[in-house]
Amino acid sequence: MDARTAFITGASSGIGKALALRLAQEGVEIGLAARRTEQLEAVAKRIRASGGRAQIFELDVRQPKAVFETMQRADDVMQGIDLVIANAGLANNRRAQKFRWAECEEMLSVNVTGAAATLTALLDRMVARNRGHLVGVSSLAGMRALPGMAAYTASKAFLSRFLEGLRIDLSGSQVHITDVRPGFVTSEMTDHYKTTGQPMPFLVSAEAAAEIITQSIISKDAVIAFPWQMKRLMQTVALMPEAFWRKSVRTIM
Repeated sequence: MDARTAFITGASSGIGKALALRLAQEGVEIGLAARRTEQLEAVAKRIRASGGRAQIFELDVRQPKAVFETMQRADDVMQGIDLVIANAGLANNRRAQKFRWAECEEMLSVNVTGAAATLTALLDRMVARNRGHLVGVSSLAGMRALPGMAAYTASKAFLSRFLEGLRIDLSGSQVHITDVRPGFVTSEMTDHYKTTGQPMPFLVSAEAAAEIITQSIISKDAVIAFPWQMKRLMQTVALMPEAFWRKSVRTIM
């Protein structure tokens, strides 16, 4: 693992928490960021108990100015952040018939504005140092629109394209870009889906996801999509004509 330090948003639960614990095993000092400081304290305690190093940064990624200020302060305190993981995200199921702008606005403020702010807050510093790694947790759902998830799938499609654009611009530099596209991963989000009867094929544990992502970071992969079954399914779906996909997905979902 090249990174000495990492800053992870949404680190209080799910993939973010599992990644923090896994990267700490590699000797990486972790900057834990989220709104819920009590949960962050619990994660930091586990890291420190195993001999690792962790610092807590209360942060609401819906506030871009706060993202920039907090991450630049963390960069100073941690003497240069090598790895930034934009993991914070929101999702919900709401068909267009019951769609409300307030829910859409909140999701976009986290998944789009928050993610972009997180990925750019230290970009100029990384470019100046000619080292660094930016990781965005998008989703396989960004490959095609899904019923009741118009805002979510669109937000994840944005993140994948944003990361691709950064990768093109930074090609040839030592600032690396990785787009992480998971399928269903155990989290508070999937716990909610269980109560609604939402199908979650090929569900992966947060710990298994963290291992896959960690290895991808070490390899500096451009894109990592998992599990392979869902990846293959979404690749196939992405090739379907829009009219055929619309009719098919309304039948099965």
